[in-house]
Amino acid sequence: MFLGIDLGTSGVKIVLVDDDQKIVGSADASLDVMRPHDGWSEQSPADWISATKRAMSILRRDHAHQMMMVEGVGLSGQMHGATLLDEADKPLRPCILWNDTRSHAQAAKLDAIPAFREKTGNIVFPGFTAPKLAWVRDEEPEIFAKVKKVLLPKDYLRLWLTGEHISEMSDSSGTSWLNVGQRVWDDELLAATDLTIQHMPKLVEGSAEAGTLRPFLAAEMGLPGHIPVAGGGGDNAASAIGMGTVAKGNAFASLGTSGVLFAANDAYLPNAQSAVHAFCHALPDTWHQMGVILSATDALNWYAGITGTTAAELAAECGETLQGPSGATFLPYLAGERTPHNDAVIRGTFANLSHDTSRNVMTRAVLDGVSYAFRDCLEALRDAGTELTKVTAVGGGSRSKYWLETLATVLGIPIEIPEDGDFGAAFGAARLAMIATGRGTAEEICTPPAVTEAIAPNAKFEAAYEDGYARYRALYPAVRSILGENT
Repeated sequence: MFLGIDLGTSGVKIVLVDDDQKIVGSADASLDVMRPHDGWSEQSPADWISATKRAMSILRRDHAHQMMMVEGVGLSGQMHGATLLDEADKPLRPCILWNDTRSHAQAAKLDAIPAFREKTGNIVFPGFTAPKLAWVRDEEPEIFAKVKKVLLPKDYLRLWLTGEHISEMSDSSGTSWLNVGQRVWDDELLAATDLTIQHMPKLVEGSAEAGTLRPFLAAEMGLPGHIPVAGGGGDNAASAIGMGTVAKGNAFASLGTSGVLFAANDAYLPNAQSAVHAFCHALPDTWHQMGVILSATDALNWYAGITGTTAAELAAECGETLQGPSGATFLPYLAGERTPHNDAVIRGTFANLSHDTSRNVMTRAVLDGVSYAFRDCLEALRDAGTELTKVTAVGGGSRSKYWLETLATVLGIPIEIPEDGDFGAAFGAARLAMIATGRGTAEEICTPPAVTEAIAPNAKFEAAYEDGYARYRALYPAVRSILGENT
């Protein structure tokens, strides 16, 4: 048996997986986010431990026999969070989370230093860890002076579980302190935030052992003693491990609240200017790229709220037969956009509305617009040297066959639908534990789920969607010019 622990923003999820990679049991425990000021987002590290204990107690209650058979633990977690510890390993303040934007000014200053993009392969976003430390240095100097270690959220859980300060490559890629190509902490980047390598945890690969479970905790949780804890991965990398997206050319499109086009690579292929994330994967000598859009199903949910219906009803109204691009054009930038614009100010727009524009036309415009945003991500990946021939669809939006056929036609590549199952970050963490304990190689363990259906591009509408994408691309600079460069 193996455990995968995923520390998310809204809760902790733990899965218990057997040797055949079947999920024997799972448990969840919720977490709250504190927002003391506009743009702030924080959590208490003590709450992560309490939630993990609650979820573990559920598994022990329901699967006591199987818990005593656990041979390894893997960790996954929300990325970018700044957990600041003193010399006694006690948190100095609440953790500043990934979706906290208070450090936007510090992020801009760091991003203006050429070494950051050169060495990390990424823009320094306000959500990343380094600008958060710069903010603490500038605004809370008494706390900054006491910082002895900086840990990412899942690695604080590791400290509690093992007593070790250890992180791994995929999560550390989102700090802006890691030389992503060389997979090492960078002294120059750390110095830009008045830190040194002594403030950082030891680095291992995600599939390597990274400490062992403390015996007293094992006894509390109903587990054997001295269980190895794998390095694990950041949430997206761990999800990719769960999906089997580990080899060059493998990719998935996540149609969740936000959207992610994730591609695995066997080489480091940065493209910072297009706001593509180039990170280390959770396996050795492997990297990945992500194009990220901030409103995917969130855009359809927003429109459903406006029309007084549900997203499922709107999607169902489109029917089963692809109708081609809507006469309207929609920019899904309801919360700004990441790839390819890195624009926090831009907002969503409908264009080319008329008296004939119906609710269904506008629904299709939303589906088209999000699909065009994924096309932007695909083009950004191509510019960075990654060519995809197919993608696997996951997330709530993948339940709409109409939307998937739209997406396949806009991207010009087939969209595969996996069999039902839980292939998320906790499952990926359990897989990394299996590799770390010698249960098998990455190739043997990280297999993709079976495909139930492949949706091909609709040749009848490919030219029309190309024209629609061109209109979509032309709309962004027009709207941006109205907002003004300094908005």
